[in-house]
Amino acid sequence: MEQPGSEPDRVSEGEVRDRNVEEAFRDGTPIDRALGRAVREAFRMHKRLGNPIAVSQDGRVTWITPDHIQIDE
Repeated sequence: MEQPGSEPDRVSEGEVRDRNVEEAFRDGTPIDRALGRAVREAFRMHKRLGNPIAVSQDGRVTWITPDHIQIDE
């Protein structure tokens, strides 16, 4: 049963757990996974469309050409 102020949080495909927002941010794992998926998808899209991506290396902005974009699985 959900407690007031809590919402279901998708932890992995098909698995839903009741957690409040503060717990999710404290744990960070579901958020980290979602961000990782979003970054990989953005990299795939840029590579597929032939667009470079900007990254920070040693405090400087560097452009990576689509043929050099590496996507970690």
